[in-house]
Amino acid sequence: MISLQNISKQFGEQILFKNVSVHIGDGDRIAVVGPNGAGKSTLMKIIVEQIDPDEGTLSLSRFTTAGYLPQDNIYNKDRTLFDEVAAVFDDVNHLHKKIRALSEEMQTRSAGGNCDSAEFHELVDELGKAQTLLEHRQGYTVDAKIKRILSGLGFREHDLGRMTEEFSGGWQMRIELAKLLLQEPTVLLLDEPTNHLDIESLQWLETYLQAYRGSVVLVSHDSRFLDALVRRVIEISRGQATTYTGNFSSYCKQKVLRDEQLRAAYTEQQQLIERTERFVGRHRYDKKRAKQVQSRLKMLEKMERIELDYDDKTISFAFPETARPGKVIVELDTLTKSYGSQTVFKEVSLRIDRGDKIALLGINGSGKSTLARIIAGHEPFQGGQRLPGHNVSISYFAQNLAGSLAADNTVLETLETVSSTVSVGELRTLLGCFLFTEDDVFKPVGVLSGGEKSRLAIATMLLTPANLLIFDEPTNHLDVQSKAVLRESLRQYPGSYVIVSHDRDFLVGLIDKVIYLKDGIPSIYHGNVDDYLEKISTEETIRQTTENGAKKPVSNSDRERKRKEAQKRQALYQKLKPLRASQKIIEDTIATKEERKAAIEAAFADENTYGDEKKIQHLHVEHDRIASRLEDLYDQWTAIVEQIDEAQEDQS
Repeated sequence: MISLQNISKQFGEQILFKNVSVHIGDGDRIAVVGPNGAGKSTLMKIIVEQIDPDEGTLSLSRFTTAGYLPQDNIYNKDRTLFDEVAAVFDDVNHLHKKIRALSEEMQTRSAGGNCDSAEFHELVDELGKAQTLLEHRQGYTVDAKIKRILSGLGFREHDLGRMTEEFSGGWQMRIELAKLLLQEPTVLLLDEPTNHLDIESLQWLETYLQAYRGSVVLVSHDSRFLDALVRRVIEISRGQATTYTGNFSSYCKQKVLRDEQLRAAYTEQQQLIERTERFVGRHRYDKKRAKQVQSRLKMLEKMERIELDYDDKTISFAFPETARPGKVIVELDTLTKSYGSQTVFKEVSLRIDRGDKIALLGINGSGKSTLARIIAGHEPFQGGQRLPGHNVSISYFAQNLAGSLAADNTVLETLETVSSTVSVGELRTLLGCFLFTEDDVFKPVGVLSGGEKSRLAIATMLLTPANLLIFDEPTNHLDVQSKAVLRESLRQYPGSYVIVSHDRDFLVGLIDKVIYLKDGIPSIYHGNVDDYLEKISTEETIRQTTENGAKKPVSNSDRERKRKEAQKRQALYQKLKPLRASQKIIEDTIATKEERKAAIEAAFADENTYGDEKKIQHLHVEHDRIASRLEDLYDQWTAIVEQIDEAQEDQS
């Protein structure tokens, strides 16, 4: 469908890709991953021909259409929301106009008694073709389809008539996403589509993409979202693209094994280089060994040096100690908040206790950020009280905090202005946790990317001692590694925190209470985010059952339907049984092979093995054979899983 062959691209001195080849086939589900700045977005722009590669070729099959959602710089204006989205159906609208015009002309001719003329029959034929084409384009259900997509992405009925320029950047992204989903390109490329979605819209998009008929290519830092959707992962790192079969979790496991193998090979190569350089140093002026010296020097020149990726096993940051607060951290008493005539909260009462780990959830526009600012003491209100507890100190991360950083200061100077009591070494350790290493700390803030500024803003916030942390969408521009650092730090944090976030994977293991905002009313759920999602799903099922009324008596047709469903389930079980058995055998074989492969890699690192060149050779042969066999087994496992998925889809 889409093929990139030996693509190379660089900007100035920075090489993003070198001889990278990627293939996107029919029905593919692919994640593109890699550190910030590796070139993920650039690769997607090359695929949709927004950027030309320096070298290499891009090939698209004849009927391929590609739709691309960028991370930012999306702005729609001068049309209502409905008209903007409906514009993707211009061909359908043209057909509607054509059918009306043909119908009117036929009525005119019919009234004049010209029904038997050749021209009239031509009109009838043309009308039939237009109606057939309109039915093929599902032209009679366009309005319903538009409303369904917009509703799934969080828009309400009263939004349809609003002008698009009234919507903020996050909602602009949703408008563009709605247009792409309605266009249904054969290849859908989405660059961080979850950044501005609330949990409800994110779940809807996840379900929609699972059933999408075309191919989907995703750049996302939401590992749970990727796990639910992708079957292949392309990692962009150090100018190369490495492909892994399986979902994101499978990629993480395979990457650990690959990195261990790479480190072992790197260690072995460094030892070989060291031995060779010692030999050259000892015999450089020995005429009898001149040929051997030259041979080994040429070997060193031609040797392809193994490079290791940045070691992402960074330590988590230890928060500064603070005074122990009272039992109540912050209490809101019959609080009312309005913006002009719009009431956001009316007589809301809420309490945060010492040790609370809270997720603040709700659809976009429900007032989550406003409530977070009120709790932090950064937002005025019209009625009621905000009562901070004894010894409470608050640190607050806002979505726009990154924009308030001084552009002329360096990264290190930014932290130094926040805290004059922390040593430079400690500041650099903190910056290292958020991926500012070596000379990165001397970069001016003005040249940093959006993600880098967000990481720096979080680092500045964490320097202030506090026993209540409030985060408003802290992970929007963090990569997987930075999220892991922040998440691990919060896991060890002894104080209380409130997190506004839609990132389910980030919140897992951090939350023991959920506050959900709807129509200005907070509802409290005790438990983690998964407990909350399960609870509201159950409540929705109960609500729908109640609305549908009492359960109807089982009719003969219902019994027949249930009998047929039972037969289908039995047939599916019989079909899946041998596939499941084969899957189990392959998984057991993979486990055995991976265990032996790990043992060989451990032997590579054993100093007792170094001197035995014959043993090393045998181990290398066996290691290569096992690695090749594992590749085959991974492919077999993927094929089995796809057969199981297809069987289950056929059943449904």
